[in-house]
Amino acid sequence: MFFWRSGEGTSVRVDLRRTRIYPTIQSTAFFLILLLTAGWVCTQHASGQGLQPDNQQNVIHGTVVNAVTHEPISRALVYSPDNRFATLTDGEGRFHFTLPKVETNSASGFVFEGKTSPRVWSTGGAGGLLWLMARKPGFLDDPNERKQVEAIPGGEITISLMPEALITGRVILSAADAAVGIDVQIFAKQVQEGVPRWTPGVSVRANSNGEFRFAELLPGAYKVVTHELMDSDPAATVPGGQLYGFPPVYYPGVTDFAAAGTIQLVAGQTLQADLLLARQPYYPVRIPVITNGEQNAGMNITVSVQGHRGPGYSLGYNAEKLRIEGLLPNGNYLVEASMFGQNSATGEVNVVVAGAPVEGPAIVFTRNSSLTLHVEEQFTSADWNGSGRWSDGNRSFSMHGPRLYLQVMVEAADDFRQQGNATIRPPTGPNDDSLVLENVPPGRYWLRLSSSRGYVAAATMGEIDLLHEPLVVGSGSNTSIEIKMRDDSAGIEGTVAGVTSESGAGPLILTPSAYVYCVPLPDSPGQFQQLDASSPDGRFMSSAMAPGTYRVLAFKSPQPALPYRDAEAMQPYDATGQIVHLSAGQTVNVQVQIVTSSE
Repeated sequence: MFFWRSGEGTSVRVDLRRTRIYPTIQSTAFFLILLLTAGWVCTQHASGQGLQPDNQQNVIHGTVVNAVTHEPISRALVYSPDNRFATLTDGEGRFHFTLPKVETNSASGFVFEGKTSPRVWSTGGAGGLLWLMARKPGFLDDPNERKQVEAIPGGEITISLMPEALITGRVILSAADAAVGIDVQIFAKQVQEGVPRWTPGVSVRANSNGEFRFAELLPGAYKVVTHELMDSDPAATVPGGQLYGFPPVYYPGVTDFAAAGTIQLVAGQTLQADLLLARQPYYPVRIPVITNGEQNAGMNITVSVQGHRGPGYSLGYNAEKLRIEGLLPNGNYLVEASMFGQNSATGEVNVVVAGAPVEGPAIVFTRNSSLTLHVEEQFTSADWNGSGRWSDGNRSFSMHGPRLYLQVMVEAADDFRQQGNATIRPPTGPNDDSLVLENVPPGRYWLRLSSSRGYVAAATMGEIDLLHEPLVVGSGSNTSIEIKMRDDSAGIEGTVAGVTSESGAGPLILTPSAYVYCVPLPDSPGQFQQLDASSPDGRFMSSAMAPGTYRVLAFKSPQPALPYRDAEAMQPYDATGQIVHLSAGQTVNVQVQIVTSSE
């Protein structure tokens, strides 16, 4: 049953279900409805033709597609970040927005929307600037495209979404029972500062059936591990007797993180990762701590199986009894501890658990090391006029030399290595220009140097090139590092072929038309640099490049996960980009093509 209104304003009631009672009224009404509908469509079509030029300047059309199959995605929510616009795509993945009319100020070249909170839009891009995003359950932002797409009224845009990947599984006890309440954690291989590293992800608790699920995963490499679980079943535990637990298991069923299998997920894949736990006896472990009277603000303790660093086992610190203690199953372990605070110190000890409680050996702490940086300035220009002051709240004085422009830090070269709290030692007085990096724990590190004046031409420790090789820091040492600074920088300028700015020809260009990365070749000097092609024709330039040989790569979207410091991980790019050699004081012109995701 439905109602329709005649031209005289009277309502006519039509019930199509009662065909046997009102056959004549039904046929007449249906015929009238067809006529009225046809007339309305014709009127709208004619009206639309007359208004088409006006509407085209205020309507945005687009499609949301699957980034892998390129098929349209229906019922996806398309919206603007400020929530002024939102709509769902239709069955063919299409959507459209009609922008509100705005007042134009032709003198200024801008249009203004709103009264209480005006919004400035550029008139150069066919009427305005609008950012759009999309989302739908089961899909993620496409990492190969921009998360927010700039829409030009009157144009057609495409937003791509990546289908999520899943890791599901079940944790089973050795007796074929479900491991109720056990925690399972995922680790992802992610690029940090150009280096791929294993980084911890979320932990989930298995349900009553021992099942777990990791959702919303992007394509990439993952590892899955269970946490320790002590056996608290009163039927199997004797008060004061032997304690039992379930040691961590690393998928697909190995005993340490290094040997764990790497799960390579592709977009939209679901992988089943079942884990079988084995019940084992646990024994008390007590390790005395010798601090040599040092006071500390806290202690961080890591336990590694067979010396292979990774997640899994844990021990705690008993400050009253000055010892590290806890429970471990049979095995060989490396226990490392770091004291934080003003007097940072580090110690380690090997522990063997073999069917009995462990007492000792004691762990002895030694002060962390220092790195003294000797900076040789080979500057040819005296135009630099940087200045700064240092203050500790009680006194303040001007800084000089490298303290003004050189930033120094160390970054652990190995996964799961403690970073410590290394810092540059404050100056002792107005004439103290020395650079000393204090509180560096033992280990392998990358030396990270950045400068606001010139560039780092060399950094060495003896025969070791610290711009390309890690430095090794021992316990309680004072290591000297030689650094050379120069200002005869090279230059690069060029064009990314075949790109245009999505902002049109307007005065406001909000996003680069391409992103350019200059990656030094493994056997060449030079320092990684990112450049933005911010002009509509894809041009980019830099006059502050360190001399060296580079591979120049261009992408449509930012590449925060580019492993530019890992030669093996960069091998897929060997056949792409442009190789350029930058000499001191010279500028090179280059043209590069966009790197596509299929390359």
